[in-house]
Amino acid sequence: MLQQPVKKVVLAYSGGLDTSVIVPWLRNNYGCEVVCFTANLGQGEELSGLEEKAIASGASKLYVEDLREEFITDYLYPMLQAGAVYERKYLLGTSVARPLIAKRMVEIAELEGADAIAHGCTGKGNDQVRFELTVMALNPRLRTIAPWREWTIRSRKDALDYAAEHNVPVTATEKSIYSRDRNIWHLSHEGGLLEDPWNEPEEVMYQWSVSPEAAPDESEEVVIDFQGGIPKRINGVAKGPISLLESLNALGAKHGVGRIDLVENRLVGMKSHGVYETPGGTILYAAHDALEELCLDKQTLQYKQQVALKYAELTYNGLWFTPLRRALDAFVRATQENITGSVRLKLYKGNVILVGRRSPHSLYREDYATFGQEDVYDQKDAEGFIKIFGLPLKVEAMLDIAGVGASKYRTPDYSSFKRD
Repeated sequence: MLQQPVKKVVLAYSGGLDTSVIVPWLRNNYGCEVVCFTANLGQGEELSGLEEKAIASGASKLYVEDLREEFITDYLYPMLQAGAVYERKYLLGTSVARPLIAKRMVEIAELEGADAIAHGCTGKGNDQVRFELTVMALNPRLRTIAPWREWTIRSRKDALDYAAEHNVPVTATEKSIYSRDRNIWHLSHEGGLLEDPWNEPEEVMYQWSVSPEAAPDESEEVVIDFQGGIPKRINGVAKGPISLLESLNALGAKHGVGRIDLVENRLVGMKSHGVYETPGGTILYAAHDALEELCLDKQTLQYKQQVALKYAELTYNGLWFTPLRRALDAFVRATQENITGSVRLKLYKGNVILVGRRSPHSLYREDYATFGQEDVYDQKDAEGFIKIFGLPLKVEAMLDIAGVGASKYRTPDYSSFKRD
């Protein structure tokens, strides 16, 4: 079936080389109006001069919207409460941003009467999936255009040549070797020397945190107060979501906290090597985990660890707007009702060291855990508990002894063997 022509498209626009070139490419190949959209998620100076650049590239207009607070409260905090970590290290800074960007693109497309959205993701990465699954979940009538899967541009030089041919203002050069993504939660680095995982990342690559070696020789203490699993205060001072995260980012970066080096499994089937800087997020995860140790019962905490793995997988794979993620959120919210209290941490040369935690909902009671005779716990009760708990082991060993004369776990006695 022939597709209807595209009249207007909303493009996820960063102002970098790829998306700058996509603007004229869409106009030339689809004959459509291009409306650009940039989400302010904390990129800082990367947002300067974007409107002039987008218009000069051929766009009819540019939306720039500050979504930082929504990003933190509706995406980062639920992920933090879930404890989601992808493949033991990655705090999902790029992954969790894409559904929010795509959601707002759909809303703008509906507002503008556009019939398509477009993105600058390559056909090898995860982001294409995250954008397009979000569009499918929110408005499947919108068409998605992915130029990297269509055009003949195959290298940075090709893109620079195309930009020059169509008078597109770009500042990128062929010497820019790293691909980066930045928001208020993290900064990622890919490409360049990282293409060989044997190479140690060069210090000049890092743009946010100092190296642990160059961090202060004195530790710094920080106290974070939580209410219902949400961070509310730093060192007793109440802060809004943006101010709180920016403050922790500055503290963590100062002490070299939050650097990880990961070879991860992409959704599309290949491995990739990335280095991430997540200073404030690393501090928040450590503090939140410490408070859950105090306030969650054993069964809930252990089951929540399984939920965290699934939550991370859904987030990484672009399945944010799904019934399962909403259902997991409902479970996580229930677990956070008593996650209120304070956590004291020391930051020192790349380390986040837990030094204290307290909560009015703490399940740890020194008077209950004592070795003395107490009304709550009678040590004589342990004998019966151990006998019942170990009954399956006892039965298995008795059957082994009756059959072969010894438990299968018993070390053979070699003392009777003689050498020739």
